[in-house]
Amino acid sequence: MSELAFVATCDLVAMVRGRALPRSALLSGGIGVGWVPADLALTAFGGIAEPNPFGALGDLRLVPDISTEVLLPPAAAGGDPLHLFLATQTSLDGTPWECDPRATLQGAIAKLESTSGLSVMASFEHEFTLCGIDGSALVRSPFGLGALRSAEPFGTQLLAALSVAGYEIENWLPEYGAGQFEITLKPVGALMAADRAIILREIVRDVARANSLRASFAPLPSTSSVSNGVHVHLSLWRDGLPVTYQPGADGDISPIAANAFAGILEHAESLLVWTAPSQTSFLRLKPHRWSSGSICIAKQNREALLRICPVVGFGRGDPAQSFNVEYRAADATANPWLVLAGIIQAMVDGLERKCVLPKVLFGEVEGFGRQLPASLNEAIAAFKLDSAAASWFAPNLVATHLGIRAAESEAMVGLNDDEKCARYSSVY
Repeated sequence: MSELAFVATCDLVAMVRGRALPRSALLSGGIGVGWVPADLALTAFGGIAEPNPFGALGDLRLVPDISTEVLLPPAAAGGDPLHLFLATQTSLDGTPWECDPRATLQGAIAKLESTSGLSVMASFEHEFTLCGIDGSALVRSPFGLGALRSAEPFGTQLLAALSVAGYEIENWLPEYGAGQFEITLKPVGALMAADRAIILREIVRDVARANSLRASFAPLPSTSSVSNGVHVHLSLWRDGLPVTYQPGADGDISPIAANAFAGILEHAESLLVWTAPSQTSFLRLKPHRWSSGSICIAKQNREALLRICPVVGFGRGDPAQSFNVEYRAADATANPWLVLAGIIQAMVDGLERKCVLPKVLFGEVEGFGRQLPASLNEAIAAFKLDSAAASWFAPNLVATHLGIRAAESEAMVGLNDDEKCARYSSVY
């Protein structure tokens, strides 16, 4: 039997979708597999949002990036491994489709490079809840050895699968909530970081299924539970050297990095449309949830939108190499390509306009900075008023994204918050 390959994209609701064919045929053909524009309009719950800009018209190709290939183990006894490739959606002439999320990130990366000579190193820090097939969470022992051991052999198998994929693990730990875990990869360039974030989630889910478990990345499993975030660590580089760190500056942030991070804060409300796009995302983004209670930048404060991470003063060499700032208002209902595309475009805007970074906060965020929107609808309203942010994405991509959010909002009518959480948890 031929080895099977799955050629995939990650869509606007962060679902990995695509088509399968023999790996040999994929590698020999060079033109990928067919795809349909309206597939971009699929909601988290499976239907196509109507209306959308595409209808029944058009054809695309999913053209794989061979460098993204990972081998997933057999899904069942007696099965075969699966070769997973991430792809760019192209028109039939081979040019990237304007609405393709991966091409959108590539465009943002190119714009940052061309306008400033800078590049971004990034890492996605994922939190998820591990449950039995019956939905029961594993033991709660915050950061405890018992919680870590309760997940075996899942944890050992997960780290082995990530290692086989060539991913370097920075952290694997039991988190604060019942059955909650965190996995972080070492930072790499922006495109590779987003690619790996997408594939990591699928590897986690795959290994969980193999152990009769279920991994949920939903931002809030229930209103009484601990939330799951996706924190994005960012640093700026030029000519292979880090340029984010300047000892003695406010927060030790260099002037050029300060301009870039100021852009993120200026467009914070608009960015949430892409980084926290579900109906339950904003149940997580509340003060005192250690998610993001205020639009500000703070030193080592987990309630700030931007958190300046600590630099270890011993045994790590040059602190500039590890110095980074963490964006905390993202979750796994968001497409990692679009999360980074929005963040990088905001950085470009901050650099071009030389935006001034507000004073770095060294205390509690209570009463400091602007408050985050209280709902997705508030974030969408802010996005519609932000002409710069709207210009960062193709008009049909924006229209489709907002159409999906409207369709999901309609699907939530009549549900209380716990019922909404359960609906999203069944998907993510």
